[in-house]
Amino acid sequence: MHDAAALDDVDRRLINAMQGDFPLVAEPYRAVAEMLGLSETELLTRLDSLLARRVLTRFGPMFQIERAGGAFVLAAMVVADEDLARVSDQVNAFPEVAHNYRREHEFNMWFVLATATREGIPDAIARIEQATGLPVFAFPKEREYFVGMKLRA
Repeated sequence: MHDAAALDDVDRRLINAMQGDFPLVAEPYRAVAEMLGLSETELLTRLDSLLARRVLTRFGPMFQIERAGGAFVLAAMVVADEDLARVSDQVNAFPEVAHNYRREHEFNMWFVLATATREGIPDAIARIEQATGLPVFAFPKEREYFVGMKLRA
């Protein structure tokens, strides 16, 4: 987790502006930059920095991956408190992991796996289990909900 105080006002405004309603124009980054009073270069540099510092873990559109032949599942693990940071880093290193968060529950680490094919899910789970030495419990989607969550920086 990153200290929100380490973000300056421009980073906060950038994060808040880029959650939803991303302009569908020929030069979307330029349009957002102009809205924020920045140059396109400064906006892209800041976005790269936020990703490199892992303040943001991904930036991009959300797709219904099943319509493209892919799959995703919610997955959980039981991780000893003293191993959470190590295991979280290992899990987050997999490109199939969309996001990862801690819960106050026996299953205390939860993450979303997304793969280009249905067969990719068991493969990703096996690789995560091999890397961490811990079992991964997959919970396939039964029903889809659109939450529309936006986090304010």
